[in-house]
Amino acid sequence: MFDGFKLDRISVGGASLRVRHGGSGPPMLLLHGHPRTHTTWHRVAPLLAPDFTVICPDLPGFGESGLSPDVPAELQSSKRAKAMLLVNLMAGLGFHRFALAGHDRGSYTAFRLAMDFPEAVDHLVIMDGVPILEALERCNARFAAAWWHWFFFYQPDKPERAINADPLAWYGGDPERMGHENYRDFLAAITNPCVVRSMLEDYRAGLAVDHLHDAADRAAGRIVKCKTMVLWSRKDDLESLYGDVLEVWQPWAKSIEGAPIDSGHHMAEEAPEAVAAALTNFVERQQSK
Repeated sequence: MFDGFKLDRISVGGASLRVRHGGSGPPMLLLHGHPRTHTTWHRVAPLLAPDFTVICPDLPGFGESGLSPDVPAELQSSKRAKAMLLVNLMAGLGFHRFALAGHDRGSYTAFRLAMDFPEAVDHLVIMDGVPILEALERCNARFAAAWWHWFFFYQPDKPERAINADPLAWYGGDPERMGHENYRDFLAAITNPCVVRSMLEDYRAGLAVDHLHDAADRAAGRIVKCKTMVLWSRKDDLESLYGDVLEVWQPWAKSIEGAPIDSGHHMAEEAPEAVAAALTNFVERQQSK
């Protein structure tokens, strides 16, 4: 897994981040979703490595990455705080401008990073996500039935008790489908009560503060300035919830395009060739203009 890549633990803002990086060429930062770790990219990263320097961290608060003690406790899991850690991580690696792709919960941190640090991001790819504010404002019975976990995870203590009682029953996971090493890393994360709590705090921050940051940006007329692409899983529920996914994103980005990927939700594991091709074509096509 990740042949030719280096695994490091790097201190940023008082937090230790676990980071896998390798390849050559312009930098691309990949951010995973819940409840995965950076190893979800193990089939995609090697396909990108001939053309890009690929950086795959565990999201702050996920896997083996911590949160910044320099941020007030109620804001540590905000996407703003996580974006700050990651932009400083990239600067520490020598990358002050880079392509950025985020999936699921990672898409919210990717979006916030592009909004707060426009000088750092030259291409943004959102995978299976819409802005948290849009999701909440469009919430209806269909959304509540499909994404009820957002509101359950917001509750104190009870989600931890439910998940930690039997993490595998809660999260599932197939080692054959995921790849055995990726599955072992995922298993280590979901069976660690501290990691479970920290992953849940990512959801709690979404309902507590992240949507307020989105609302402040919208009120101020701030949008993503770089070229932006949205990918969504054909067999997941983004289309059924929102219809035209790009229409949701239109007010938030100066330049937007996108397409579905023929896979279930964990597209990096299920359709790595399609994901890698989409990322490569998007960045290289924009660079050639």
